[in-house]
Amino acid sequence: MKKVAIVTVAVLALGLAACNKNNAENNAANETAVENTAATDVNAATGNAGATANADQALNAAGTATNAAGNAVANAQNAVENK
Repeated sequence: MKKVAIVTVAVLALGLAACNKNNAENNAANETAVENTAATDVNAATGNAGATANADQALNAAGTATNAAGNAVANAQNAVENK
C-alpha cells in the first residue's frame, strides 16, 4: 500500500509541476507578440507612406494639367483677339 501511495504522490507532484506557469516562457511569448504587432504596424505605415507619395504625385500631375489647360485657354483668347 505504501508503494501505491508513494507512486500516487509522485504522479500528483508531476501533475502539479506541469500545471505551474513558466513566467519566462510567457514573458517571451508576450514580447514576441508585441514585436510582431509592432512590425505589422510599421509595415502598414510604410504602405500608407507609399500611397501618400503616389497621391501627391497624382495631385501634382493634375495641377500641371490644369495649368496647361489654363494656358491653352489664354492662348486661344489671345488668338481670337489678334485676328
